Amino acid sequence: MLRYLRVPRRIALCLFVALAASAAAAARAYSSSDNDWKPVDPAQLSMKTPLVERDADAEAIFWEVRADDGDEEDFVLTNYIRIKIFTDRGRESQSKVEIPFLNGVKIKDVAARTIKPDGTIVELKKEDVFEKTVVKAGGLKLRAKSFALQGVEPGAIIEYRWREVYSNASADYTRLEFQREIPVESITYHIKPSKIIVGARAMRFQTFHMDAPRFEKEKDGFFVTTVENVPAFREEPRMPPEDQVRRWILLYYSADEKPQPAEFWKRVGRNLAENTKDRIKANDDVKKAAAEIVGGAQTPEQKLERLYDYCRLKIKNLSSDAAGLTSDEREKLKSTGKPADTLKRGQGTAGDVGELFAALANGAGFDARVAVMADRSRIFFDPKFADSYFIRLVCVAVKVGDDWRFYDPSETYLPAGMLPWQEEMEDALVADAKEPFFVKTPLSPPDRSVERRTARLRLLEDGTLEGDVKIEYTGHLGNDKKNYNDDDSPQQREDTLKSAVKSRLSTAELSDIKIENVTDPVKPFTYSFKVRVPGYAQRTGKRLFVQPAFFEHGVAPLFATSDRQNMIYFNYPWSEEDDVEIALPEGFALDNADAPTPFQAQDVSKYDVKIGVTGDGRKLSYHRTFFFGGGAGLLFPAQSYPQIKAVFDELNKRDNHTITLKQAAAATASNPN
Repeated sequence: MLRYLRVPRRIALCLFVALAASAAAAARAYSSSDNDWKPVDPAQLSMKTPLVERDADAEAIFWEVRADDGDEEDFVLTNYIRIKIFTDRGRESQSKVEIPFLNGVKIKDVAARTIKPDGTIVELKKEDVFEKTVVKAGGLKLRAKSFALQGVEPGAIIEYRWREVYSNASADYTRLEFQREIPVESITYHIKPSKIIVGARAMRFQTFHMDAPRFEKEKDGFFVTTVENVPAFREEPRMPPEDQVRRWILLYYSADEKPQPAEFWKRVGRNLAENTKDRIKANDDVKKAAAEIVGGAQTPEQKLERLYDYCRLKIKNLSSDAAGLTSDEREKLKSTGKPADTLKRGQGTAGDVGELFAALANGAGFDARVAVMADRSRIFFDPKFADSYFIRLVCVAVKVGDDWRFYDPSETYLPAGMLPWQEEMEDALVADAKEPFFVKTPLSPPDRSVERRTARLRLLEDGTLEGDVKIEYTGHLGNDKKNYNDDDSPQQREDTLKSAVKSRLSTAELSDIKIENVTDPVKPFTYSFKVRVPGYAQRTGKRLFVQPAFFEHGVAPLFATSDRQNMIYFNYPWSEEDDVEIALPEGFALDNADAPTPFQAQDVSKYDVKIGVTGDGRKLSYHRTFFFGGGAGLLFPAQSYPQIKAVFDELNKRDNHTITLKQAAAATASNPN
């Protein structure tokens, strides 16, 4: 991505993972000796069943947040949550807490305690609060304050609080979350607007997936709202981004009470054109460079590809992880301001790289503009919300004939013709001084993002499988892999690979690991390694039962549940190509080597497998191809879940196809076992 127009602050969500604790019983009244803790109602300690969802393992009694924007410098969020534990599963899911936070945010005054059913209190010690890195869905890495509550058991109450301090910031574009991973009896927000900002603009809010709450004025300049009986938010495999389905509110300051969307976006597009016209203008130096770069290229596509690759490969993108800068150093980067300066220095921020490409394209005779769009990994853009909060991504639109082509050369790992998947199939607002307009960006087909896997293996008589493996990732798959790994150490990269393999092949032993092209802008991200998997094939008497789909062995069905609440959503189309060769153990021959039948789901997906054996009967060959997302099939209504589930259930079933090897009579005589 070229750059974000605005980096909003977020109220950190608490994520919960398992931690063991003991169990006990009996309840009695309790009153807090610490004035910062609210008194505990005896009825809460004696409560046996949840109020919001009867089958819940844990339920938040209340969740209170004070959002104080009254300070001239800092914006502070004070969080306080109290949770009732009902079952062992609730104890396991709630007794370890992680509070993620973004760079620039300080988490302070973390306090927590457990109140056992008999009223005994176990306080969290300050030295038991740690800071760590957590990885959220999609590979997003965040810092987090982490702690484990002790003495948690069914019937207990746990509660914790913390402050989030945003230095030199305001409540403008702050998220108010109204849903957790457990049901909540009562969610209350106390909000204090900024007197300075409110003098020119009013604080407003936009709701998402919930009714608009009523805010009432209270003392000290705060406004309060409470929402009761909120069901738990439940993640489902391949669902739309959380912002698209979770209940939340966006707080923001605006001078316009009800702006008209059409006029609003015209104003944004015109301002964008005015603000960027000088930044993408080609002076003589840029025009000269453009002429040299396009050289003897004949077609517009060839010329643009050369300009794109020049910016992607020859200009160092200082905003990239691969540049070797720390996150703090990247945040302090300043734009060169002029394409000629970026060209001369051979480096610049992500925005500089994109603006240089636009200037070079203009210098080569094209009509190149800046375009902005929403990030569909966060939410699906709705132009009816007339505010630029979601329009955070920037790319370059270039007119070729009657069409507009889109480029993002700051994405070092993607070739020309591809945008980051978050920018594909999005409504891009193309800047224009008079009449800005929206254009839908293209979606890369499945054959642009390929996972190509090769294995040369040998099966032993005891069922052990061993040999050499190579996996290559291109397109969006390669971009994801490189962006995830490029700021990790070599050891961390190896650990990531080992964890992925062992998650499906628990007995797997990896050696001679090579991880190549992690920061190479052109070559595919590549794993190669030797593997040994004891017990891969099952031995029963004279027969061995083996699954030839080595790369799918141990993979669970994608969709496990029979019902579905949310839409089904895939980030981008992709393809898989497997080439597996297995040398059979001495004395064994194929007894049954039928192949799964191919299937096709219209133009969205196709699966095909070919199984064969060499002329001497000593090697088994297995070739598998699969793709999904053809015809732009990425988003499906919840009502289509049975059909989508059926496709992936059938895929999993055929990937688990087993063939039989039979031990020959002579081998049996010499080896009675």
